[in-house]
Amino acid sequence: MCNINDKERLMPRPIEQHTTAAWANIEKLKEQSKVAIPSEIEVGNAKDWVDTNQK
Repeated sequence: MCNINDKERLMPRPIEQHTTAAWANIEKLKEQSKVAIPSEIEVGNAKDWVDTNQK
């Protein structure tokens, strides 16, 4: 029988960090769809990250 702690220990850690995602600092929400609109600074940061990490 497998213990919960064993399962957690064997699970891989997630790669992405949602605290640094462009949508983490929401400037506003679209009224009907509730889509998050990030600030211009966050969009620029996301673009810089993509440009730097292109393959």
